[in-house]
Formats: sequence, structure tokens, C-alpha cells
Amino acid sequence: MVTKGASIAILGGSGMLGSDLALACALRGLKATILDLPDFDITNTDQLQQAVNDANIIVNCAAYTNVNKAESEPELAYQVNAEAVGRLGNLARQADMWVLHISTDFVFDGKSQVPYVETDPPNPINTYGASKLAGERLLLESGCHHCIMRVEWTYGSHGNNFVTKLIKRAKAGEKLKVVDDQTGSPTATTDVAKAICSLLPKKPEGIFHFASDGYVNRFDMAKFIFEKLNISADLSSCNTSDFPSPAERPLNSRFDCSKIKSLLDEPIKPWQEALKQFLEQL
Repeated sequence: MVTKGASIAILGGSGMLGSDLALACALRGLKATILDLPDFDITNTDQLQQAVNDANIIVNCAAYTNVNKAESEPELAYQVNAEAVGRLGNLARQADMWVLHISTDFVFDGKSQVPYVETDPPNPINTYGASKLAGERLLLESGCHHCIMRVEWTYGSHGNNFVTKLIKRAKAGEKLKVVDDQTGSPTATTDVAKAICSLLPKKPEGIFHFASDGYVNRFDMAKFIFEKLNISADLSSCNTSDFPSPAERPLNSRFDCSKIKSLLDEPIKPWQEALKQFLEQL
């Protein structure tokens, strides 16, 4: 049970998800503290210890998320996404505290022909995914009470993401080539935040997949965005292989979210509904 006096520390709280989570907590009368750079660094053991001392629950949204840059900065990616998470787990175990940790679809290689369930074997194909998987495993090994929520294709109003970048480039009149062989579920961080708030009182343990309902490829998602905004964009489709980048991307990011549904306070929205609402607020 999360009482209104309970203190929730949101690590990475000024990022895209953390900002929406802080607002969602406030709307529910929950006391949440936002901890983020430059004042809070998850890799600083003393600051992490203080965060654990001052809270009843930790939600870890802090992450190194620059997928391409992680290939040239693997040590930093592992420090933030793995080592710090393991340390958090050890401190939480000592304090008998429950941790909710955010992870990613990038722990999978994307080669499955069906949506991923929580028990599917991970096999990351880039440094970012490998560092996030290492973090999951170190958290598990710490022996603390924890829940790992894997999310995918997130977008929100407090950070750079596929949706906002696409709109910016279209408005600048750029020619846009978007891949049509990467499939997943565009997921609003506002919906992830609501899902987290559903889990907080129940403190479930284990791994859970969360994404909007339904699936789409990146190209059709782009078409949907421009249609809803009445933007006439110079848009064409291509394959992922046409875009060589430092980090390889999984082609299949589809999640099976059956496991988490029974814990949520409301049904998972279709991706079209959530994305339409987001676009209307821009």
C-alpha cells in the first residue's frame, strides 16, 4: 500500500518519463521527489545512498539512452545503466525497499516473428541494449524487492523522441525517409506513468512488459502523424539496412503485455488513440 505520506524518489525525474511520472504522482496525492542531473548523479554512491535513506520507494527512470553514442562510450553506458542499478539494488536490499526499474525492448535482438513475452531469452544487438540487460541482471542478483518494467518506442512532451523529431524535420521542409521494417508500439510516457502509479500500491515483483495496444511500423506511424496534423511532408519508405548507423536496431519490438494487464487500473489504450491525444496537445 502506498499511503499519501509515503515518499517516492524518481531517479531521472526531469527526463521525458520522469516528468510525466512526477505529475501523475501529484495528481494522485502521492509525495514524489525528483532527483536528476546536475544535482543528483545515479553513479554517485553517496547520493544514491541518500536517495534510498530519504524515500520509501525508488522508481529508477535514470538511464544513458543515446543508442548510437553508447557504441563509442560503452564504459559510461555501463556505469549508468548497469553498475549504478546494481548498487541501487544492494542499497535497497539493505533498506528492505522495493524498487521499480525501467528497462527497454532493446534487450531483445528483434528476430522473433511474434510479440515478446517476459520469459523470452534476451539477446541485445547493441551496447545500449547490453548495458540495460546488465542492469536488469545486477538488480536481480542484488536480492532486493523489485519490479522491472520494459517499455518501448516512448514519446512525450519533455524530451527528444521519434515523434517530435519527425514533426520538426517535416516543418523544416526536409525530405524524410522512414524505415518500414521496424515494428512496435508507439507508447506515450503519460500512459507509462499511469501504469507505474497502478503498480506502486501493489509492489509486484518480476519483469513486466508495457506498451500501447496494437502494432505499427515506423513509416506507417509517420504517415499517421502527418495525416493527423495535416502536414504535407515529403515522405518515403526505406529499409533499416539503407541507414547504416553505429548501433544496430531490433526490427521486431512488439511486446505481449498480457502479464501486466491484471495489475493496471485501466485498460491499455490503442497506440492510435494515445498518439492522437498527444498530437492534439502540441
